[in-house]
Amino acid sequence: MINIGLVGFGGIGKVHLDNYLLLENVKVNAAVVNSESSKLKAQAMGLRTYKTMEEMVANEDIDVIDVSTPTYLHKEHVLKALSLNKNVIVEKPITLNKSDAIEMFDFAKNRNLKLFVAQVVRFSYESEILRDICVNNKLGKVLDAYFERLSSAPKWSSNNWFLEKEKSGHIPFDLHIHDLDLIISLFGKPLSFDVRTCGKNDLSFKEQYRINYHFDGFDVLATASWYNSNYPFKANWRVVFEEGILEYNNQKLILFESNKEPIVYEDNTHRMIDTDINLPSSSMFYKELKYFISCIENGDDTFIKPTEILNTIEILENILNY
Repeated sequence: MINIGLVGFGGIGKVHLDNYLLLENVKVNAAVVNSESSKLKAQAMGLRTYKTMEEMVANEDIDVIDVSTPTYLHKEHVLKALSLNKNVIVEKPITLNKSDAIEMFDFAKNRNLKLFVAQVVRFSYESEILRDICVNNKLGKVLDAYFERLSSAPKWSSNNWFLEKEKSGHIPFDLHIHDLDLIISLFGKPLSFDVRTCGKNDLSFKEQYRINYHFDGFDVLATASWYNSNYPFKANWRVVFEEGILEYNNQKLILFESNKEPIVYEDNTHRMIDTDINLPSSSMFYKELKYFISCIENGDDTFIKPTEILNTIEILENILNY
């Protein structure tokens, strides 16, 4: 049995709990919370609650600490969890700068512990299909690609911490990180990139970033937005290959090939689980956490490489300065 302790019980913490409850050989015992509302919510889900990690670890059987706190607290909480000799799962982004991320990975390695970064989009059904086509060269070379991730500005965060650049990393680290992580995992680190931004002048954040990544023989254009309006969340992409086009649009995954009827893919093989946050029902959190638990049990952790995480953070740091 793998015993989990949660640190943070906001939206993502609740999503993780809901998915852990569906996994075999996993038990979530307790949560560290910092507000009365989170305490009541966690206790309603059957969890014992504590004010500190030290208190939780002293009183509970814990193998893994799952950190789902605000971004600016990740380094402090991850290093504390590792210092308590626990494997760690941390919500994305691992941190807002490459040097801190290196320190965190090195700290885990030196203690022979695992540090997993929850880049959940890699585990979506559509990403799995795209990866299979790319890795196995099923449609020939990539010629071009486009990714977009759009949302209204997250003005709902506690004390508006999302709108503070030093705490959240704004659009690059909140939204675009998902697409860039997938791009790097599929195509490697880009040779170079260009950035354009726009937004209302009196806002504390840019409303839109458009980045053109240059690879050997093709480009990838990405758009990410926090619109200053009541705009619905959207995540779409299109990859053009020599022998076809794979498009994810409006939660539909479609393959277009010459002289063939389009193929519409459906995820009928995995659990579709409600998120209770600004995301549709999905199997990706379930598959992500199942993979992390499997890695702890079996020692395999090759899917999300620290070098890929570090390359992503390094590029996002540069983008944020535009």
